Amino acid sequence: MQAQLIASLLAAGLSAAAFAAPEKFVLDATHTYPTFEVNHMGFSITRGMFKETEGKLELDRAAKTGSLDATINTKSIESGHEKRDEHLRGKDFFNVAEFPTAVVKADKFTFDSDKPVSADGTLTMLGVTKPVKLNIVPMKCDMRMGKDFVCGADVTTTIKRSEWGMKAYVPFVGDDVKIMVQVEAIKQK
Repeated sequence: MQAQLIASLLAAGLSAAAFAAPEKFVLDATHTYPTFEVNHMGFSITRGMFKETEGKLELDRAAKTGSLDATINTKSIESGHEKRDEHLRGKDFFNVAEFPTAVVKADKFTFDSDKPVSADGTLTMLGVTKPVKLNIVPMKCDMRMGKDFVCGADVTTTIKRSEWGMKAYVPFVGDDVKIMVQVEAIKQK
């Protein structure tokens, strides 16, 4: 009886220790897309996306901590119109010749139970680093297709682009830019 109790306690301790360890993930580039929307002169909302993003995520759901380091290739912008995309890559907007990436880093996560619901960090764009708050709607963490353990979420924030020096056409093209990112991240073995 005592041996059974000790074995049960050890098993419980081992499973808790396994859960308490930080989990390391790599963003799945085929399922992670930063998109944006901005008001165009009050007539419509212009939307676009970045096709190339890479990064790392670390979560310790037991300790309720995490970190994110993601790099967006700003050259990969696509808005559905080639001439507009060329303009967005130019000096008026992303200036990709001088600043080919935007970087998001976060290390202050807020959890609800074992799920992250927000993260405070920074966005570096056009050589300027400013704080951002990322709102997280966790989808699920589970095995994907029986192969990889994956966590998915929708992440949103709104920034004033002029704070990063992107002032062209404000206020005709809106200063407030809503950023939405669908994320899937694969746990590393």
